[in-house]
Amino acid sequence: MNKPSSVISNNAYDDDKDFGRTPDLNQDAPGRRRTGKKRVCKFCADKVDIVDYKDPQGLKYFISDRGKVVPRRISGNCALHQRKVTQAIKRARNIALLPFTVTA
Repeated sequence: MNKPSSVISNNAYDDDKDFGRTPDLNQDAPGRRRTGKKRVCKFCADKVDIVDYKDPQGLKYFISDRGKVVPRRISGNCALHQRKVTQAIKRARNIALLPFTVTA
């Protein structure tokens, strides 16, 4: 018996299973992750005890070009000093040493 034309077998679509996919060129080897350079906390390396909010030039390193606080994974700070940097940035913004936003 003939099959109706509306029923198409699954074998017709098996060839198009990977259609549109491109190979991952950034993949080094299966099961390996890319590891970048381990960043060191700037304050721990210099053995700095306090983060001074009155030093806007020192805090500008931890603010992005849009005015946001740079996260730990980017800046390389340890958790303790990242909290201190964030608090210092907030204090410097409140006394107008640093801007809240950057206008374009």
